[in-house]
Formats: sequence, structure tokens, C-alpha cells
Amino acid sequence: MGKPICSTGLRWLWLAVVVLVLDLGSKVLVMNHFQLGESLPLIPFFNLTYAHNPGAAFSFLADKGGWQRWFFAAIALVIVVALLVLMYRSSGKQKLNNIAFAMIIGGALGNLFDRMVHGFVIDFIDFYVKDWHYPIFNLADSFICVGAVLVVLEGFLSSSDKTAKSKG
Repeated sequence: MGKPICSTGLRWLWLAVVVLVLDLGSKVLVMNHFQLGESLPLIPFFNLTYAHNPGAAFSFLADKGGWQRWFFAAIALVIVVALLVLMYRSSGKQKLNNIAFAMIIGGALGNLFDRMVHGFVIDFIDFYVKDWHYPIFNLADSFICVGAVLVVLEGFLSSSDKTAKSKG
């Protein structure tokens, strides 16, 4: 029989649900209150701008005729399953990695939902400086990026811990 789920990293899955709800909720608000392409300036370097992205980050492969929808959906599913396995195999006490994995899972599921239901991802966060705009993104993208940074940070922290322990 397997180990109790509460002793594994899966006990952090509640965070993935929170990320998913925040992401999908924010997208519903944007869809219900904006027309496609409409922009609401909030502060001098930040707008809310409703956009559709059929591609991946930075609109990668956005103009490729539709096959990328299934390609990116498959990638998201593989990543989610792999992270769930890693969370199951890890201790629930490994907070940083499990929090990072949960953030990535929640974000990946949010964008996967958009891709499967709408055929594109809903983006709305628009940072800019004068006429230069960073590619528009969403909360799911933000959580995925923060989660990835935390995974890298954990890698550095755990390797420095091992180095310190080996030096005695």
C-alpha cells in the first residue's frame, strides 16, 4: 500500500487549486468586462488589455494553423503528471519545491483549460515603457514563472546546504 497523501508533497495541492481559481476567475472578469483588444490604463506602465493567444509564451507558434493547440495541451498534461509524481515522491516537509510545483500545476491547468475550451489562452496583463510593450500575459503565466524560479532557487539552496554539510 502507498504512503499517506498527507505525508507527501501532494498535501500542497490546495495551492494549485487556489492558483487555478484565481487564474480562471481573473479571465472571466476580463472576458465579461472587456471587448477583445480593449485596454484599460491603470498606471503609467501597466494596462489591462484583453487579448487571445493561440500560441505559447510570447505568442510562440501562434500563427501555425491550430495544431499547436493540441501540442501545447499535451505538453501541459505531461508536465502536470510529472510534477504530481514528483510531489507524491517528495516529503510534505519539502515546502519550497512543493509550493513551486503546485504553482506550476495550477498555472498549467489554467492555460490548459483556456486552450481546450476556447482554442486560445486569454491574456490581459500588459506592462510597457513608452511605445515598447512586454508580451501580454495572464496570472497562470505569472504563477508558472514564479514556480520555475522557486525550483531553481531550491536547487541552489539545497546544493549549498549539501556543500556546507560536506565541509562539516
